[in-house]
Amino acid sequence: MIHNSIKLPRGTGKMARALILVVATAWLVLGPGSHGQAVAAGEMSQDQFDQRVHDYILSHPEVVMEALQTLDARQREAAAKEAKAALAAKADEIFRDPASPVSGNVSGDVTMAEFFDYNCPYCRQVAPIMAQAVADDPQLRIVYKEFPILGPDSVFAAKAALAAQRQNKYAQFHKALYDARTRVTEAVVLKVAAEIGLDIPRLKTDMQLPEIQAAIEKNTQLAQALGITGTPGFVVGDQIFPGATDLATMKKLIEQTRAVQK
Repeated sequence: MIHNSIKLPRGTGKMARALILVVATAWLVLGPGSHGQAVAAGEMSQDQFDQRVHDYILSHPEVVMEALQTLDARQREAAAKEAKAALAAKADEIFRDPASPVSGNVSGDVTMAEFFDYNCPYCRQVAPIMAQAVADDPQLRIVYKEFPILGPDSVFAAKAALAAQRQNKYAQFHKALYDARTRVTEAVVLKVAAEIGLDIPRLKTDMQLPEIQAAIEKNTQLAQALGITGTPGFVVGDQIFPGATDLATMKKLIEQTRAVQK
């Protein structure tokens, strides 16, 4: 079972696409003229053409909707193919990037990568499920992809988490941020960091390292290539799936990947 995810803002592309489709659909039906006589588009005045488009749309709104649905399905299919191709081409960056923190069995036979944001409620919801999956599967390896899409507070938290990795406390810090069960602001991040014993001056210095900014930018580029537009987003084997999921679904995806890899 897959639940909704926090998504990036979307533009007005669909509206433009809809308008283009409306005109295209109307054009296709302009062949038969009124009273059974063919009327070529070139023989019409602009007013006549506009009126024919207007009348057809009002009389056949279902055709426009069908065309939109067909185009949307084709675009989704094309996007899925592009994402699978990107996954195959960028597998090392997704699963074996040394800049990405790892938990579970670091030598496990199945790796699951998660793209997440500390301020995403669905990510917080799925965190204990992931922990349970790791506890139940001694061969599961988790790769964390910091993907802060919910504003400056999220970016600050992501940088702090990657800086915490330099003090060998990423996993502890990661869990503590979710356990805070509040919006993760800069103040919350620093409070949690102090509570788990991180060196705060060093943390703040490390957060400014270009390598940390580069890691976040790489994750963003990977997410875009994979068609992951919100959080959480998961990649396991050759599968990409968005949104929070329950434990049974997660385990099923892991086992499917394991079976294919054998």
